[in-house]
Amino acid sequence: MVSKLILGLSLICLAPLGTVFAQAPANPTPQELLKQSKRIVFLGDSITAAGEYVAYFDTWLLTQGLEKIPVVIDAGLPSETVSGLSEDGHAGGAFPRPDLAERLERVLALTNPDLVVACYGMNCGIYLPFDEGRFKKYQAGISSLKAAVEKAGARLVIVTPPFYDDQRAPLKFSYNGVLDRYSEWLVGQRRAGWMVADLHGPMAAEVAKRRQADPKFTFQPDGVHPNSAGHWAVAQQVISWFGDQSATAAATPAEFFSTKTLPPEVLPLVKQRVSILRDSYVGTAGHKRPGVAKGLPVKEAEQKAAELTKKIQETIVSL
Repeated sequence: MVSKLILGLSLICLAPLGTVFAQAPANPTPQELLKQSKRIVFLGDSITAAGEYVAYFDTWLLTQGLEKIPVVIDAGLPSETVSGLSEDGHAGGAFPRPDLAERLERVLALTNPDLVVACYGMNCGIYLPFDEGRFKKYQAGISSLKAAVEKAGARLVIVTPPFYDDQRAPLKFSYNGVLDRYSEWLVGQRRAGWMVADLHGPMAAEVAKRRQADPKFTFQPDGVHPNSAGHWAVAQQVISWFGDQSATAAATPAEFFSTKTLPPEVLPLVKQRVSILRDSYVGTAGHKRPGVAKGLPVKEAEQKAAELTKKIQETIVSL
């Protein structure tokens, strides 16, 4: 296993911008997607921007014996929607929610992915009761995202919205019920050939299961944003969709990665690499969300990422 990890790390390639990749065959398996991918971009709102579940996924890639390990870029943006909607008085009236459509073309051109993983929906219902008009905006936004990704020569994996904890952030209705509708529609698009990883259903089921023993259990203390255990719950479903169902049996990332012969020192290095690349690419592509770190110029960020990759390799070699 160690030799495979070293080989994969030594072949990590930060592909030059503008590189054109060969068209992948139709309907690849998740495992084939990873083998074909050189650059994987994650899109989403603040949950994705936090970077923790993305770092778990990035760390997991080190264990897969891939000939070339894809570069993972977290391009999540806090407060963002794919629906283009924003509630009145968002952020105390300081700014409306950013719309992915405003920056998507720039992000795709700058990051040049051949695989995009996107998770939207939590903000798209605007924390209001289900409304057919808002739902259609979400559907249209997801469809436009898919079209844009495919036009850019990449493939799209859509992750259903996370669970919303009605118990921790109660409204006069079940907002998680609204997200049930959004998730059901996404899962239904599998019949049309869409690649959809279901997070919403399994996450809701896991919360219900744990509350049988601890009625106050939560993955999201504020109802929306996952704690570390919640980010692991997200990563479990993404990793599982890509073919490693053993992730769903591990209670913690430490437990999971110990079974993959990865030393615990690796994960903090990967998290640092994810953060550096996120701030650089999100800031360089530009957006309308105030209060987000600008980040380093892309070339400098990639140099620092390469240095971290070397440290990761040295850490694995020390096993």
